[in-house]
Order: sequence, then C-alpha cells, then structure tokens
Amino acid sequence: MQAMCSFIGVLDNGAASLSQEALQVLREAKHVIAGSRLLTTLADDIRQARHYDLTGQLKQVPDWINAALADNEAVAVLATGDPLCHGIAGFLAGKLAPSRVRVLPNLSTIQLAFAELKLSWQNAVIVSVHSQDAGEWTRGATSSHGLYQLAQRCRQHDLLAVLTSPDNTPARIARMLEIEAMADQFDIAVAECLNQPQQRVTGLLPVGAVAQSIFADPNVVILKRKEPVPTPILFGVEDANFQQRKPEKGLITKREVRAVSLARLQLTRHSIVWDIGAGSGSVGLEAARLCADGHVFAIEKNADDIANVEQNQAAWGISNYSFVHGKAPQHLDGWPDPDAVFIGGSGGELAELIALCLRRLKPGGWLVMNFVTLENLSTAVETLKQLGADWDVCQIQASRSSPILNMHRLQAENPVWIVSAGPAKLVMSDHNDL
Repeated sequence: MQAMCSFIGVLDNGAASLSQEALQVLREAKHVIAGSRLLTTLADDIRQARHYDLTGQLKQVPDWINAALADNEAVAVLATGDPLCHGIAGFLAGKLAPSRVRVLPNLSTIQLAFAELKLSWQNAVIVSVHSQDAGEWTRGATSSHGLYQLAQRCRQHDLLAVLTSPDNTPARIARMLEIEAMADQFDIAVAECLNQPQQRVTGLLPVGAVAQSIFADPNVVILKRKEPVPTPILFGVEDANFQQRKPEKGLITKREVRAVSLARLQLTRHSIVWDIGAGSGSVGLEAARLCADGHVFAIEKNADDIANVEQNQAAWGISNYSFVHGKAPQHLDGWPDPDAVFIGGSGGELAELIALCLRRLKPGGWLVMNFVTLENLSTAVETLKQLGADWDVCQIQASRSSPILNMHRLQAENPVWIVSAGPAKLVMSDHNDL
C-alpha cells in the first residue's frame, strides 16, 4: 500500500479540533511538517514522527515530502483551518503526484469569526495579508506591498474577511483605511485566538477605534461596509470633475479625446499602464478604474499639476495608481514593463521616450500619444518610421454646444492628433497568420 501525504486542517485548540480520521492519520504519520506554532500545539500527538518546521523554508517542503514518499513513509502537513483556503495545500498539491495526496479540511478561522459575529458570509471576499512585511501603507504603494490587494478589494466589495499576520495587524489595516479615506465607509471586527481559552471577538467597531489598538495573534479581521459600495462612472468622466490648471483653457485631455485614447490603449482589467506627462491625471485615473486589477504609474514634471493629481486621486478614491514628480525618462527604469503607455507630454525627449516605451512594452501592448503641434506630430511619425514600428494617426476635432443669446452654436475645441503604435514584430506575426 502506498504511503500518502495528508494535508490536515487544525485549529488552535489542537487535537480537540480534529476528527477521528484526521487524528488517526496524524498519529500514524512518520513525518510531520508544520509551522512552529502548530508543532508545539500538537507535540503530544506527533511524538512518533520526525518533525520539520516549515517556517521560512517553504521551498524545501516538496523535497521533504517526496523524499518520505519515495521511502513509502506517510507524511502529514498541518495547516490552520482549511488547507486549501489561502493555505499551504494550494501551493503544494500541484507539485506532488495527485494519487499520493489527500486533504482533510477543518473549519476555517473565517467561518468561526463570522459564526461568533452571527453574520452571514456567503458574499464575503477573502483576502490574505499574510505576506512579507512591507511596512506601513502609503498612498500610491504598488503590488509589492502586503496590503495592496486588500486596498483594491475594499474599493470593490461590501464584506471582506482578512487573514492577518503578525506584521500586517488589525491596527495597520485600520490605518490603511484611514490613509485611503475609507475609514468612514467601514466597520471593523477582530477575532482573536479563536478556539483558545483567551478567545476574544470584538463587535463591529469604528475603524478609528482599531487603528491604535493592539490585538493578540493569531487573529482574523472582518470589514463590513456601512453602505453598499458605490458604482462610479468608469469611462467618459466630465472634464469639470477633475481638478486642473486653468489658463485660457483647462490643461486636461478633453473627454472626447480621452475616450478615443483609452480605447486605443486596448486595456484589460489587469493592465499595467504608464501615463507620461500626466497633467491633471485624467487619462491615468480613468485607466485605473478600467484596470481594476492592474496598476497605473504616472509621472508629471509640473509641480502645480502634481497637486491637482493628488487631489483628483483622493477625490476619486483610487488605490491602484502611483505618481511621481519628475521628467521622463526619469523613474521609468524602476517601473514594471507596461501593457499600455500613454504620452500626453514629453518635455522635449519625445524620440527617446518613444524608443524606450516600444522597447519596454509587453507583447501585444500599445503606445498612444496625443499631440496638438505639427512639430511633435512630425517627430513622432519620423521616429516610429525609423524604428520600424506599426503606427497610425487619427485626428479628433470635437465641437461642443455653447449658448448664444437664446440659442446655441457649436464651439470648436483644438484639434488633437492621436498616434497609436506597437512594435513592428508584433504586427509581422499578425500578418503571417492571415
């Protein structure tokens, strides 16, 4: 009979949380793999086995398991709650022979927390922040931060269950909500040390009451919106809704041009977008809403515009947007390769920027540029020709109705050239498929 690798869900009351089947499998295992806390909790029930502490050694676990199975010796891997809900089984099962794996789940700590709150949870979104410590949340933080996904999901959902960590604590989560101006939108509950003598579950509290408090670890956080999540306009926001510099005409990509430019960027929900010469942020912020699981990186050289971008981001409630004060190509080498690039202003380095952007674009990506001068249009087209890129130009000249006495006339906006380009090799492969 072949020995098995069994993933066993355990709660913090140890053996008392296990079914007879799970307890028998655990006691028969020759090798037990778990974090230090669970190894200590179940010490009396695993005396017969060789112990492996996986803390900080997750990459070695498949080798430990496969070595034991090669000797036909049973392995038990312990995880808190359900091993397939943000647990180790989801990571390891695909690295092992399916016929040698079984999962014996337990109640999740999330289920227990909702049960204590007597709160239905079928619509809850589960987020784990059990990741490497990236410090306190800052506005504009990227996906490398452990709270990034949570900030995004808080914008989109009414009920969230959060698996915390010793670093990303309930208080840090509450402070993130304050920084993102969402503190007034949520109540927060904390379930500490579930199924242990020191268990404590708070009721739903104001975010501010949690932001400076200390809670025992391990714990689970429940976030509940006070009102259903708003449904903002995703595309075609009125120009007047953006804070902008206003000389003779507002320094903003007008709605009609913005709509065509965003369409030409070919965005997906997961797109990484560069916005070079962000101005008021109108293109980048609309792109951020359209790319709800992506991210927009913006740069602007004018300090007055940066203040407007900051206000617009705060007013719109956008978390997947990072902007810097600088002159491209400064900072671009630290950004991830984009799926789409928008250039609204270049500061005189247009040819260099076009070459850099086409070089960094991911396969299938698009570079879209707006110009109002013949000189910049000429520079762009000549550069694209020299680079052998696939490109096209369209001109947008919109007119808007304007009152005159008791009637209306059409008032023309400045014409704008929209240049769209992709690397030549992408187009050649498309042509070969025809």
